[in-house]
Amino acid sequence: MQIHYGLDKFGAKRPVVTIGTFDGVHLGHRGVIAELRRISLATGGESVVFTFSPHPRMVVTPEEDTIRLLTSKEEKTMLLEELNIDHLVIFPFTKEFATLPYTEFVKQILVDDMHISKLVIGYDHKFGHDRKGDFGSLRRLGETYHFEVEQMNPLLVENVTVSSTKIRQALESGDVGKAAQYLGYPYLLKGRVVEGRRLGRELGFPTANILPDDIHKLVPRDGVYAVFVHVDGVRYRGMLNVGTRPTVNSNVDHRSIEVNIFDFSEDIYNREISVNFVERIRNEVKFETIERLKEQLIKDKASVLLIFANKK
Repeated sequence: MQIHYGLDKFGAKRPVVTIGTFDGVHLGHRGVIAELRRISLATGGESVVFTFSPHPRMVVTPEEDTIRLLTSKEEKTMLLEELNIDHLVIFPFTKEFATLPYTEFVKQILVDDMHISKLVIGYDHKFGHDRKGDFGSLRRLGETYHFEVEQMNPLLVENVTVSSTKIRQALESGDVGKAAQYLGYPYLLKGRVVEGRRLGRELGFPTANILPDDIHKLVPRDGVYAVFVHVDGVRYRGMLNVGTRPTVNSNVDHRSIEVNIFDFSEDIYNREISVNFVERIRNEVKFETIERLKEQLIKDKASVLLIFANKK
């Protein structure tokens, strides 16, 4: 996969393009990309995913500061590369670009710069200034500029339309299993291991404190989770706590992400790791004593091991 940060050096043979934020790279997105690849292979063209950085809402409505991303730019790039597309365009989204009418976006970007042969879009795709461009607009422009347009039907999972909004709602409620159903993979969080209070080590459950790669990354609901942990390409099992560490820290303004990696003893401070959320096992609880906390951690590990045993 070739990655382009803009279009200055972009070049592709008969490009078949899809456009969107692709937050989460979920099953709906994957259906569009599968069709993109099928068409490009059938027509002798190359598949192109066109996305933006930063997320358009951060530029258009920065005062809201409510956007929570399912994937950082690095996570999105990694997930898209796994889908074997030919080109990924990460286009800089600016205030000036946000005001570009959809007709000019098509003419300047898709036609003049990219020489598009076909456009594949999702069922609810809108684009351009004030999101005025839609499937009908694109078809008319396609007739004018001689490219084809295909719109995909919505993807249903258990009669629910898969969307980034539905996934966010599932994660905010702690239902990482449902989120995985919609994503097509267990929810991913990548970040750097930072210094903690080292209390876990004293309890016999040393933890890695994770600082997500993107400050806007959505962190699932507070609680304890069974997770897979990836360190230098090796996968381990572990249990992870999301919350405010109420037993040892009364500061409720900052959430913490701490993972105990099973059968692991390396020093990984300042290293990048990633976790996949498998299942939530309980709420976060404030314990009366450190001993009670240690007793609960022993029970938690047994619960997590049972979850992994049942998934074999």
